[in-house]
Amino acid sequence: MDFIAPPKIESRPENALKNGAFLAKALADENRLRILLFIGDGKKSVTQITEAMGLSQPLVSHHLKELKRSLLVTVERKGPFVFYELSRPDVLSVIADLEHLADALLTARHGF
Repeated sequence: MDFIAPPKIESRPENALKNGAFLAKALADENRLRILLFIGDGKKSVTQITEAMGLSQPLVSHHLKELKRSLLVTVERKGPFVFYELSRPDVLSVIADLEHLADALLTARHGF
């Protein structure tokens, strides 16, 4: 992977770092990342997500609320059922990039 220098802070839009931090907070939970990966191949109901994750329904609902608030997922209601899907397919690329970076950093570490 080639290193591309980021733009200088002064050349970034005013809210870019704030928006990036907001998104990073939404992604800073392993269960949320697992949910995003699970719904990455199509719409899933809350029940399907709960069963696949092995988490309680209230906890899954909390994570889905945060993912919706951060615009990472969209919601579709069909009668009594609620379905979630990724708002953009490139969310999966971001997760893969985070995994790659974390692996590279942890492989290169010499202690904490």
